[in-house]
Amino acid sequence: MTPNPLAGRTRIKICGLTREQDVDAAAAAGADAVGFVLYPKSKRYVTPQRAAELARRLPPFVTPVLLFVNESAGNVQAACCLVPNACVQFHGDETPAECLAATGNGARPFMRAARIPLGDANSFDLLEFAALYPAAQAILLDAHVEGYGGGGKTFNWSLLPPSVGCHLALSGGLTPANVGAGIAQVRPRCATLAVDVSSGVELDGQPGRKDPVKIHQFVAAVRAADALLASSWTHAHFPAT
Repeated sequence: MTPNPLAGRTRIKICGLTREQDVDAAAAAGADAVGFVLYPKSKRYVTPQRAAELARRLPPFVTPVLLFVNESAGNVQAACCLVPNACVQFHGDETPAECLAATGNGARPFMRAARIPLGDANSFDLLEFAALYPAAQAILLDAHVEGYGGGGKTFNWSLLPPSVGCHLALSGGLTPANVGAGIAQVRPRCATLAVDVSSGVELDGQPGRKDPVKIHQFVAAVRAADALLASSWTHAHFPAT
């Protein structure tokens, strides 16, 4: 039987954590990664020292991710020394050279955020952008809003290129209610898919403070979407006789 290319598991990152109980809740729910925002202008900002304290709570095989926006290579490296097993997420205007300089020529894994226009995703050349960052572990897709970060907004997933030859992470306005639709739209277009949620699993009106119930609902919705996508492909290619 031909292997099902959509049978892979969508990885999950819970981002913008600031509290011990939220780190514990994300790990307990089955998240693959947790994100700490080291951008001082963010409502979810934590210091590198605080990120290190929180990351020490993580069990094995759950990856801490340090998010930076236009930070100097020296400051990125200093923060990474405090969280030695962290992946880096560049979420500003960092050039390929700056990403490499801050990660020891790519020795530390990193993701590069692509800011997708809300009105017309076709106006952004994702294939060209991805080609500029061949050392990136993944390209993270976020909505382009004022400032940095998706602002809880989703872009039009259906307008993304039909085939993107790299790993993608989908972000921007994801919630337990819509993440399944996002996976259905984006997963067939890329090598593998991860999803990245922040405001969609927060306590109402409390940036940086997560709701454990919403976290579990989000993880369950991702797993359900994976199962549905794999099943749909199987039935389409091997219909019952």
